[in-house]
Amino acid sequence: MEFCHTDIFLHSAAAKQLAELLQKRRQKWAGQPAELPDMNDFEDYEQELHKAVMLLECELVQEELSRYDVTAEEITVEKKTYRKGRCSSETYLTAAGCVTVERHLYVGVNAKDKTLCPMELRSGLISGYFTPRAARQGAYAMAHLTPGESEALFAEIGNMQPSRSSLDRLTKALSPHWETHRTIWEAQLRQAETVPTHADVLAISVDGVMAPIRGVDKLEKTEQPGKHASGPTGYKEVGCGTVSLYDREAARLQTVRYARMPENKKVTLQQQLETEVASILALRPNLRRIHLADGAKDNWRLMNDIEALLPASLEPPLEIVDYYHACEHLKRGCDAAWGESTPESKQYFDRLKTKLKETDGGAILILRVLRFQSSTAKGNRRKRLEAELTYFRNQHHRMHYPDYIRLNLPIASGVMEASCKTLVTQRLKRSGMAWANAGGQAILTLRSLVQSNRWHSAWPLLSADFRKSIKISKLSKSKGIKTHKTQTINFSGFHPVRMPGYQSLPLAG
Repeated sequence: MEFCHTDIFLHSAAAKQLAELLQKRRQKWAGQPAELPDMNDFEDYEQELHKAVMLLECELVQEELSRYDVTAEEITVEKKTYRKGRCSSETYLTAAGCVTVERHLYVGVNAKDKTLCPMELRSGLISGYFTPRAARQGAYAMAHLTPGESEALFAEIGNMQPSRSSLDRLTKALSPHWETHRTIWEAQLRQAETVPTHADVLAISVDGVMAPIRGVDKLEKTEQPGKHASGPTGYKEVGCGTVSLYDREAARLQTVRYARMPENKKVTLQQQLETEVASILALRPNLRRIHLADGAKDNWRLMNDIEALLPASLEPPLEIVDYYHACEHLKRGCDAAWGESTPESKQYFDRLKTKLKETDGGAILILRVLRFQSSTAKGNRRKRLEAELTYFRNQHHRMHYPDYIRLNLPIASGVMEASCKTLVTQRLKRSGMAWANAGGQAILTLRSLVQSNRWHSAWPLLSADFRKSIKISKLSKSKGIKTHKTQTINFSGFHPVRMPGYQSLPLAG
């Protein structure tokens, strides 16, 4: 077999710089060096090589991006007509760094229409600045980190270096597109997923986290009919919900997480959870359904409203109060009865929580104990006992833990608690933060997609919405779309490796 090769020469400053770096490095290592290189030499070379490769990538992306420009006299975009205006240069951020591209702008025939750039629309540039790959990386970083932390991360990595303000604008530019198509896109994500064959239990959980919201002050924190104001001033409740699948051994198989900024009765969260559950039941209608939450009345109401919209099941869903929430209330009751953190309180708590979990009728036993202690108490001690007694009176029918354990059902809403912490608290409750609904939801949506293992499927839907087709209404005197002459490109000074069947390829110049 014959081996052939062609020297590749790319006539660009970045390619020549890279080629010179490679040639210089090879010459340094030619033969047997008399002395070993400095220990820092490899790290310095690694950084220098990375910079050179990024410069070359920027040049190639810049060249490719310019091909998406349009030079027709008249175009149509979404049934609106635009005429060619001025030509100007603009800087864009790629995953390798900034590039400056000359492109044409078009003005609308209707004075109310905004000026647009066909190159940006055809290539799917986001927020008028980010290329799709750069936007994806920026959005993913912002889902986990603050703008300042994201900026520092990219600076350390050494590829693109977006500013914190541009990263903040990015998430706010993405969110309206997702919200506009949210119902359709979420349905498409579900259609691409399957239910594990060994899934046996479907669990719905709902909870909320108090988060700092802009524009909330003492005047807004008033009591509503039938509800008491709760949480610190300036905070409102962010709704969280999960849909989890478990196998016959109560091992969790998968979880979809949602979070919504404050809204009346959590209507969007309810709709998301209902459609999620309905999609799973359409594939596996015989899954055992459970509702798992703390004792908050609104959470049970929301889950019951969801259940009312679902297909009827042979068995009604089991309602289970999170065991650890029940233990928290039991601990308060023991402290009220026998003293805060006293040996007696600890002894009774340890005994009663074991009874609650392992003994049939354990919740009824706790009711009797609290009732007796309340009857002999006075003042604030009695008030505290009455509060915990009321909790167990309202929730004891959801506390048949020995039965649930025998059925291999989950009795703890740790997934829900973790979702509240990781979705909301860790990102939205940093020191000094306060959120508007739009900005907060932009972050929550990204985090929900990542934590539900839907990021890789969701991003193509989101990025595609920024690409618009351009119809040429009237050609220019030369050509409708800018074309580029081609030339053979090579790395100057590069010693090519012999490869079977290798041929030189013409690339655009």
